[in-house]
Amino acid sequence: MTIFSTIVVFYGIMTVIGFVSMWRDKRKAQQHAWRTPEATLLTIAFLGGALGTLLAMQLVRHKTRTAKFQLFVPLAILLHATVWIVSLRS
Repeated sequence: MTIFSTIVVFYGIMTVIGFVSMWRDKRKAQQHAWRTPEATLLTIAFLGGALGTLLAMQLVRHKTRTAKFQLFVPLAILLHATVWIVSLRS
């Protein structure tokens, strides 16, 4: 497996983790059960799961009005995209 395919698999897994984490938190919120801390959800986004987190925000309608998520999730996507562009140009 090449480094590129390894990175693609990593981002795929993190995207799924980001989506499932947000979906689970939304379900727990509806059940008034223990919730995943916001810091954990944002950490997942910054570790590569931002796309899944953003998709869940829109599809599950979770954390869409939370300022931290409105700012930091797109910022995480932008950060990762910038790293990719800079890396590919080098």
